[in-house]
Amino acid sequence: MKRSAESNVAVFPQKNLPSQVGFERRELERILNLYGRMVSAGHWKDYAMDMRQDVAIFAAFRRASERPQIRIEKRPADRNRQGMWSLHGEQGQILKRGHDLAGVLAPVERKLLKLVVE
Repeated sequence: MKRSAESNVAVFPQKNLPSQVGFERRELERILNLYGRMVSAGHWKDYAMDMRQDVAIFAAFRRASERPQIRIEKRPADRNRQGMWSLHGEQGQILKRGHDLAGVLAPVERKLLKLVVE
């Protein structure tokens, strides 16, 4: 902790935080594998990724002109709370949260299985 010369205000150094959150290779492989299977089933047509300072987002679309059908978010700040992974629906509602990506993707995997069986 340092003291500012102009006033008696304490200045705390910032922790070494990453400049942006991103997906690791295995996480991205799992997400893109699911995306590819949903595309081959004819359910999704497009995707987008957004890497911000506090969150990484993967969004899947039925059509490019619509809202994303699902959003997969990775928030490392929530790691010790409800888990850093969350699955959001088309209206923005949180469908699933967890510490493990596989558990969060389970509802979409079940939906894919249902599509393939039909």
